[in-house]
Amino acid sequence: MISKAFQDIVTQMAEVFQKSFGVIDSQGLVLASVGKEPDSEVIDGLVMSASSSDKLLFRDGYTIRSMANKPYAEYVVYVDGTDEASKYCCNAVAIASNNVRHYYDEKYDKTNFMQNIIFDNLISFDLHQQARELHVETDVPRAVFFIKVASSAESGIYEVVRNMFPDKERDFVISIDANNIVLIKELKEMLKVEAIEQMAHQIYDTVTADLMKPIVVGMSRVAANINELNNSYKEAQIAIEVGKVFSEEKNVLSYDNLGIGRLIYQLPIKLCELFLEEVFKKGDLTTLDEETVLTINKFFENDLNVSETSRQLFVHRNTLVYRLEKIYKLTGLDLRKFDQAIVFKVAMMVHKYLISNPMNI
Repeated sequence: MISKAFQDIVTQMAEVFQKSFGVIDSQGLVLASVGKEPDSEVIDGLVMSASSSDKLLFRDGYTIRSMANKPYAEYVVYVDGTDEASKYCCNAVAIASNNVRHYYDEKYDKTNFMQNIIFDNLISFDLHQQARELHVETDVPRAVFFIKVASSAESGIYEVVRNMFPDKERDFVISIDANNIVLIKELKEMLKVEAIEQMAHQIYDTVTADLMKPIVVGMSRVAANINELNNSYKEAQIAIEVGKVFSEEKNVLSYDNLGIGRLIYQLPIKLCELFLEEVFKKGDLTTLDEETVLTINKFFENDLNVSETSRQLFVHRNTLVYRLEKIYKLTGLDLRKFDQAIVFKVAMMVHKYLISNPMNI
């Protein structure tokens, strides 16, 4: 449908500009044209060049300009020639085509529709009405993945994820910015968490191999219908945020497996501060040196087992007992007692959450 709209613009512009020109898509397909079309090899070069900028460019005797409101050159205007008339023609066609494309995206583009859902830009009535108009299934299960690249530079992640999931009718890739992508994956049936995690690991392995950059993948619970997609998007976001604080070593994070970290993340800052004040009446965690903190973490890793912890720390059992006594004197909590160890562990997580929260600085 959009190709017909582009052709109407090109036909009208042909009455003003006596040139050969047209519009091609990111795959090199000529959607609209007047006059002689470029050879396929030339078209590939034009698309490649246009992907680097949304300004006027020149290549192989053509003036080109991409319509780049997205992280890649989805459509490219080309004009045969590099003179002033070619520049005017290219700009005019690009501007007119861009306006049409915006209208098309608003009314007909399914990805734009899904983006409005996860950003909560649609009320329920409009959501279902647009779903019917766009022939989008409302009651099929979908999983949401939030893919984040740990890089400030342009990563090219959109193209990698789009190539992994090329079915634009069922799988939707939404660009938050150059390094943050949301994937809404349609499922054939309701899948268990383990199956979604396996899918997330496949995404992680493929994207990491292609980009050669570290990434993190957050995954939601399965949305049973289209009404639940906004919550699923938030869940995938929370998985990333909570994992950044409490599971720094993990690259794939599931909302369903965040444990107590998810609860702490949702607590008000003031409540967290009051909790720490109540727990550490004698002294807070900042009074503990690095060696003591290492001892505590290792003690928890070994399920409060003194013998195994002393063995892994390469210290005598009595040395470990002395350190635990020191912790008790500093904080008032005896880590050898299960109930006090639980309180201490939660307090450590709350403390970590507070120092990671920019609103608390």
